Amino acid sequence: MKSQLSCSEEDDYDSSRRVNYWWRSAAKFDEYGKLKLDFLNVSRLTPRLRVLREMERLALIAPEGLNELRHKLHNYRSGDFWVPTGGIKREEMDIPPVITILLVGFSGSGKSSLINLMYSVLSRSGLMLFAQTSSGNLSNFTTMYMEEHNVLRSMRSGFCVYDSRGFEEDRLSEGLVELSSWMSEGVHHNQLCLRSVDYGTILKNEVDIDDDMRSSSKFVQRRVNCAMVVANVAEISKALKVGDSKPLEATRQLFCAPDLRKCNENPILILTHGDLLSAEERMEARLKICESLDISESNGVYDVVCLTEYGFPTEEYDPITGYAVTEAMYRALLISDRGHFPKKTLQDWAVVMLSWLMCFIAALFSCLADICSRLGHIDRKLK
Repeated sequence: MKSQLSCSEEDDYDSSRRVNYWWRSAAKFDEYGKLKLDFLNVSRLTPRLRVLREMERLALIAPEGLNELRHKLHNYRSGDFWVPTGGIKREEMDIPPVITILLVGFSGSGKSSLINLMYSVLSRSGLMLFAQTSSGNLSNFTTMYMEEHNVLRSMRSGFCVYDSRGFEEDRLSEGLVELSSWMSEGVHHNQLCLRSVDYGTILKNEVDIDDDMRSSSKFVQRRVNCAMVVANVAEISKALKVGDSKPLEATRQLFCAPDLRKCNENPILILTHGDLLSAEERMEARLKICESLDISESNGVYDVVCLTEYGFPTEEYDPITGYAVTEAMYRALLISDRGHFPKKTLQDWAVVMLSWLMCFIAALFSCLADICSRLGHIDRKLK
């Protein structure tokens, strides 16, 4: 127990926990140190100091707030965070039985690692891995499926998280089309994600996917309620250093995709692999990403280190990472519950049917008018 440690041991214990607080090694931290108690002059802070203030906010809340927020997620049921507006009752809202949160990003961005960290933080699963990263072998189709994860490992869970196949920067347009279908048509577990580049390999290896496609259709189709964009901050930073803005531009296009914004106006951004950078490099990359994406430096952006240098989940060593993941999930559920629409009544369906009927009549008369016009032209020519 920590209470039984000597003073020197307690100092070593605290210093070991502080070692992962990367922002405290930034040059600006000494200047910022006394500002953590001053929340009145936020507008006067520079972007760098706003990031430091956000990190310190997480540090102040994490030790006590992690368990409280985790408890709220465990007791969450779909629609719990919906706020009544316009006199509409909750029973009149079209609330799905399970809220669906979709992770999107490029290959190697850390989506699967983030899923495993969620299991570790929310359900205390330890070192067991539940989501596997792609091996790059197309004969192993488990790496090409949409995967539904109940990160609470509870039958009473009110939400699920989907791990999607990563996009490729060179074929982003194709990825955006696939993203559009996910957002409009929904997703289901074991859904096969095939792209044009895959078919040549499939034919070459003579792989039969019909059985896989048939079995995947047996799972429940879920409407996407919120999306999280996962970005590799280390890769973006290294590319910017050599003058390559392609990864940053690709991330901007994905984050600002219209189909993504239809679901939630401000998607949540998760920055991973920041442990590969120094504090200054990490902060500089974060600010450039936020500037490119036109979002606040400290609102809806979370720095997450999924594994330590020894391969252990970071939550036990860095409670701020654990709290950041938990708060991101909590924010996603808030966004989801506040984006529900009222159920369609009989009057609404009657209006829809009437509009379809009017469109059909209009198309019919347009077709008759075109036929009569052509007959008139033929009659003039004969005369």
